Amino acid sequence: MKINKHHRPIGIFDSGVGGLSVLQEVHRQYPFENCTYIADQVHVPYGTRSREEVLGYSDGIVRYLLSKGAKLIIVACNTASAVALIDLRKKYPDVPFVGMEPAVKPAAEGTSSGVVGVLATPATFQGDLYSSTVEKFARGVEILQDNCPGLVDQIEGGKIDDPMTRNILEKALAPMLEEGIDEVVMGCTHYPFVIHIIREIVGENVRVIDPAPAVARQAGRLLETFDLKTERDREGEDHFLTTGDPGKMEKLIADLIIIQAEVNKLVWDGGNLRDE
Repeated sequence: MKINKHHRPIGIFDSGVGGLSVLQEVHRQYPFENCTYIADQVHVPYGTRSREEVLGYSDGIVRYLLSKGAKLIIVACNTASAVALIDLRKKYPDVPFVGMEPAVKPAAEGTSSGVVGVLATPATFQGDLYSSTVEKFARGVEILQDNCPGLVDQIEGGKIDDPMTRNILEKALAPMLEEGIDEVVMGCTHYPFVIHIIREIVGENVRVIDPAPAVARQAGRLLETFDLKTERDREGEDHFLTTGDPGKMEKLIADLIIIQAEVNKLVWDGGNLRDE
């Protein structure tokens, strides 16, 4: 039986659990939508991998999501967006894609001190998307950057309130605070899960920007444009998959977004994903 196009799932993927911050916001804004979430945890983090690797992983995941009927795909990974989004849009011109773009524009527009901090992975900082965003929207603004080495691994390990997690953030943010930042941008989808720690460190006079709400709004606009939005009176269903350990991911989902979920296993077979 052919599935109604409106009831097909939104595909969301990340190297790990960071994209759950985006999934959570999609649910808040569009509670009736079904979602399929893939965490490529066997390769996490993408931020330290080569361009060729990230391109290959992203393409393999997109092909799998499309084979499962995804009507729209959110690349809920800043590194994959920076490296692969342009290529994916060219290869799949009929598929609506939403990517992660560091929220430099609202930070540059909102700063009073003229100094903005950005926390992201090395690959995001090195990507054309980030540099073009800074060039276009942040002229005259001082941008301070830190890639928070080890932070993604801490979050993937469920060590949110671990002293090492706070130490990584303090080391990144202390020099920025000394330079007078009044805006700090989350340039990695994992980082919103430690926003409570970041806010404790930077204080109430520094705005912390999570891009997830804007990404979800863009997904909604594309669903409307392509006549794909679900209109119904029941809660959407989620399907979670990982290339890593399903049991560990189930615990992370419960801890991070307070959902009890079953996670199914995917395996890489060459450049293709398949169900175990």
